[in-house]
Amino acid sequence: VQLQASGGGLVQAGGSLRLSCAASGPTFSGWQMVWFRQAAGKEREFLGKIFYTSGRLYYADSVKDRFTMSRNKENNMVYLQMNSLKPEDTAVYYCAEADSTSVQQRDMNYWGKGTQVTVSS
Repeated sequence: VQLQASGGGLVQAGGSLRLSCAASGPTFSGWQMVWFRQAAGKEREFLGKIFYTSGRLYYADSVKDRFTMSRNKENNMVYLQMNSLKPEDTAVYYCAEADSTSVQQRDMNYWGKGTQVTVSS
């Protein structure tokens, strides 16, 4: 299984970005797709998850009013729509896949390479 996150870039505060995570590989099941981010000098942070089959969603409190996850099962894509971005959202964003309900990093089976999001003030 390979995951590839994309869509990052530079945006002004208050702006929006949509990140994509493309999943590929013959064994991809996508039980649970998870987004994390890691700001410079900080620990990696859980943002939200989507159960790939049902579409059920869970968000971290820190982003639940601004970020929205979705998925396209036909294309094996997962998205993270980020609105009202703030400078403190600047980080490298990662998608990951797990075959359990855990959101602990150690329980992720696969990780995509991160995509940088920079929010200017």
